[in-house]
Amino acid sequence: MTKDDIGALVGAEWGSFPAMLAAWAEAQPDALALRDDRGALTWGELADRVERIAARLQADGLERGQAVAILGTSGIAYALVFLAAVRAGGVAAPLTTSASREQLEGMAGDSGARHLFVDRARRSELGDDFLPDMDHVLLDEELDGWMAPAGTRAEPFAPAPGDPFNIIYSSGTTGVPKGIVHSHQMRWRQFASIAASYLGNGLEPRALASTPLYSNTTMVAFLAPLLAGGMVRVMGKFAAEAWLAHAEADRTTVTMLVPVQYQRLMDEPRFDRFDLSSLALKYCTSAPFPAPLKREVLRRMPGALVEIYSMTEGGVVCLLPCHEFPDKLHTVGRPAPGSELKVLDDEDREVPPGVAGNLVGRSQTMMSGYKNRPDKTREGYWTDPETGAVWQRMGDIGRVDADGFVELVGRAKDMIISGGFNIYPADLEAELEREDDVAEAAVVGVASRRWGESPVGFARLAPGARPMAEILAAVNARLGKTQRLAALHPVDEMPRSHIGKLLKTELRERAEAIGGVE
Repeated sequence: MTKDDIGALVGAEWGSFPAMLAAWAEAQPDALALRDDRGALTWGELADRVERIAARLQADGLERGQAVAILGTSGIAYALVFLAAVRAGGVAAPLTTSASREQLEGMAGDSGARHLFVDRARRSELGDDFLPDMDHVLLDEELDGWMAPAGTRAEPFAPAPGDPFNIIYSSGTTGVPKGIVHSHQMRWRQFASIAASYLGNGLEPRALASTPLYSNTTMVAFLAPLLAGGMVRVMGKFAAEAWLAHAEADRTTVTMLVPVQYQRLMDEPRFDRFDLSSLALKYCTSAPFPAPLKREVLRRMPGALVEIYSMTEGGVVCLLPCHEFPDKLHTVGRPAPGSELKVLDDEDREVPPGVAGNLVGRSQTMMSGYKNRPDKTREGYWTDPETGAVWQRMGDIGRVDADGFVELVGRAKDMIISGGFNIYPADLEAELEREDDVAEAAVVGVASRRWGESPVGFARLAPGARPMAEILAAVNARLGKTQRLAALHPVDEMPRSHIGKLLKTELRERAEAIGGVE
């Protein structure tokens, strides 16, 4: 099969990930497929190792649809196990390294996995009594010796569209995260079209994946380039200068970064010393991407910049080609082809354009549901009473402008109700960031005897900033009476999750501990 033949298959409505990867390996065995800081694999070597790991999993009794748990630092070994779990007919279940021991035990139990692939550092941290009933394989020490002998091929596996492909655990900070199940059909629809666009446009995908492989964010820079027969470098830990060095050395063409990573690149003093001229396409997702930062990235980094708005669970997918719409950088773009969006009020009635409300969406890339949690799956859905169609509640408040672009106002759970008035934190954060003294701002609601809730701000200040009281007075002078901030506190750094999501729960707890709100 030629590369053109494979490219035609990528553009089909349905196909098998394992079969496509095997076809690429046969067509280009000597081309590079994976890189990390410890080495590299060609497509032929990738296919051999995936087959051998899959064969050993099958020999150990892995059942069709059974999860394979992975816990550790991203790298070639991690990527191989992820791909081999799917090749064997199982389900890749990457576990969040930042989770507590209790959460990890809950995720592993929820997944139904029998195997745990873990690196030495994480295993030592968790102790020898961690998940004793599972078969442990050390990713960085035992994988080569554990897999089946060279040349061994796994038993055939032909996925059905509804077969589970992976489980991605949500990034909740309390309790056991929910397991979001994606099917083979969903992943094909999501990434085959991206891969086909690379091939159709003559783009050779040399991808740089610098967010963890347990994050759904990373899949755009991992699965899609491989499906197009490209090369992926997997970074174990993001550092701005290291990222720049890899992008220059690999002649990176495609990447996915979260906003905090773009910010760190822009802040890197040595940024302009690196040659990034090969960059053709940059993605961003997972957290709010401030318009000023988008402008700076467009000005200083070559190639297209596309913001993706969606959820791991699915729902609407909005795309903003920032390079094409410089006057819409305050938005997250318009629904992608095949995606639909509605804006509802608190009684689930559709509101007109320009009015803020609760976002619901649907597309061809919806999750199968939460693993073992049909109750939570139902809670996340909205059913259209007129058509019976099922939509995903996005959890965001937003509005649609006259051109169909979607502007996010805030998270539904973060909306502040003060004296009976709705206050959207995003509006107040934008006012704070208008001040030259404020490098970054966040606003949360804090309990108030007088108003029910009052908005409290946090600001990361620029060098030489005025006193906080002066900044607060200047901002409140521009706000309506019902919006004014009750307090403003300085922070050295905003608390964020592993993929850059702002942790407003931590800021709310900090504000409550400080007190001072009437």
